[in-house]
Amino acid sequence: MEDSKQHILIVDDEPDILDLLTNWFDDSGYKVTRAKDGAEALQKIGELKETIGVVLLDIQMPQMDGLEVLKQVKATHKSLELPIIIMTAYGTGSIAIKAMQQGAYDYITKPFDDLEALLHRVERVFEYRKLSDEVTELKSKLTSGEKIIGNSQAMQEVYKTIGKVANSSASVLITGETGTGKELIANIIHATSRYSRGPFVAVNCGALPESLLESELFGYEAGAFTGAAKLRKGRFELADKGTIFLDEIGETSPSTQSKLLRVLQERVVDRLGGTLPVRIDVRLIAATNRDLEQEANDGKFRSDLYFRLNVISIHMPPLRERKDDIPLLSEHFLDKHRYTPGSAAARLSVDATQALQDYEWPGNVRELENVIQRAVVDARGGVIVSQHLALTTRPEANVNALQINKLVKDRTALPKALHNFERAMVQEALSQAGNLEDAAGLLGLSLDDLQGRLTRLGLK
Repeated sequence: MEDSKQHILIVDDEPDILDLLTNWFDDSGYKVTRAKDGAEALQKIGELKETIGVVLLDIQMPQMDGLEVLKQVKATHKSLELPIIIMTAYGTGSIAIKAMQQGAYDYITKPFDDLEALLHRVERVFEYRKLSDEVTELKSKLTSGEKIIGNSQAMQEVYKTIGKVANSSASVLITGETGTGKELIANIIHATSRYSRGPFVAVNCGALPESLLESELFGYEAGAFTGAAKLRKGRFELADKGTIFLDEIGETSPSTQSKLLRVLQERVVDRLGGTLPVRIDVRLIAATNRDLEQEANDGKFRSDLYFRLNVISIHMPPLRERKDDIPLLSEHFLDKHRYTPGSAAARLSVDATQALQDYEWPGNVRELENVIQRAVVDARGGVIVSQHLALTTRPEANVNALQINKLVKDRTALPKALHNFERAMVQEALSQAGNLEDAAGLLGLSLDDLQGRLTRLGLK
């Protein structure tokens, strides 16, 4: 249908260019509207508005050039957020830069040596807009109890992936270290999917022994084993028309993995002691903090199951790789964990904020929440200073292979790591002792030495 086509507005004062681009994009399946000058372009944008997906705008035009058109569109139609690709001649790089500074989405140079490359640029614009719309829709669907915090580039990639996969029925494998929020992501995928009207059933595969895990997952018939007095449905059946979340899937035994593979392939479960398979309609989301791909290559995890689980992959970045999100996360946890239900949210001092940024967070977001919650109590809901932050001092937990590589490559990294370790040690001693004299004793320092270190480390 014509109306379902993605819509492009092409603006150029040269008829030959208009004909060339119109025919090219029309043959490529796009709907094309033409404008021969800036005034007509503004008129078309005012009339068509949201139906236009991208504008190809020539810079050099009589009466009203492309920069003026760009300026007026950005001033008059701010809510459209309309991507505008500037078309500029060779040798006008400064004009292109100026256009980008004024809000152009991208620029291309004329003459067009490769129309296929131009097509790919336009396709990327539409894909970007589609993902942005999906992320916006995703956030609007979340309930107050399902908050996902973070504006870092790493989290933006997570949002985009969620937006792409939420409405499909494909299996999702969420990877990442412990405490990064894998179950929260699973909840959000469920809440924004077509399975949201059904239940969300979570199972921690690492917390149950093999025999109990299989009966929990697949259920059993009456008399299947000693003590099985009556039929019991498993978690897969209980999750029918909804989502089942299998946390720590890497902890499952080969026997359980074989049965999980059958569930994914056949969409049926076999109860223990049963003779007839039970058909189910379930969205499966799994999570692990292990490298399942490597374990599959090493024969420690079924490769066929891994490929069935890993249809869509979402990696949750550790908190140390998204430190820009720490202020937002901290504010969220301060609001969540108030000293009393009626009290105002506690506040972080400058030195406490810096300490949170300097710490490596081996326990990730979960550890940050625990630290904030304890600090609120210690500060009695007032201003939290660095001494209120119970940051652990475990160098073996904070130094991993990636960080060692960084120390080798970056000559400033080791002094900074030592500085952060010393700072954390002093903060912990102050937190435990409560006064300078006792803290100095815990550290094996004189009082003067401790005071000198406090000054050098920027601690009060």
